[in-house]
Amino acid sequence: MLKLSKISALIIAALTSLSFIKIVNAAPAETLTVVVNGIRSQKGEICIGVYAQDKAKAFPLNTANVSRSACQKITGSTLKYQFAGLKPGNYAVAIVDDQNGDRKLNRDFFGIPTEGFGISQNPTVSIQTGTPKFRDASFAVNKNTTVNITVKYSLDP
Repeated sequence: MLKLSKISALIIAALTSLSFIKIVNAAPAETLTVVVNGIRSQKGEICIGVYAQDKAKAFPLNTANVSRSACQKITGSTLKYQFAGLKPGNYAVAIVDDQNGDRKLNRDFFGIPTEGFGISQNPTVSIQTGTPKFRDASFAVNKNTTVNITVKYSLDP
């Protein structure tokens, strides 16, 4: 009888301690809102590429390795687009004012963009600085995050 009560006490203690354990769920899904400002033309569409930290090497020119992407018809000088279901973490965004509908950033013989473009954190883009790196454009996504990007139609001086 004594053994049974010790076993019962052990089971009750184990069940009680289990009730204090927090249930671990999958990482919450976050929402990223991309706001594109300074759109000059109502022709074409804005294409947005969201790059997660694990895709940092692809940023910003390799569109095959984006974590999320979307293109939306231009209807004004500002455009807003939401990406839901992102895991919390560091991201960077690149956009193209795609005037000819080919869904890529067109460049001239020297590699200089001939269409509008933009990058999160709005870093300087010039011949001296070159293409921005992920670390220059990245930001943390947690809960509801908004990033504002200004379209550039030429390189910075």
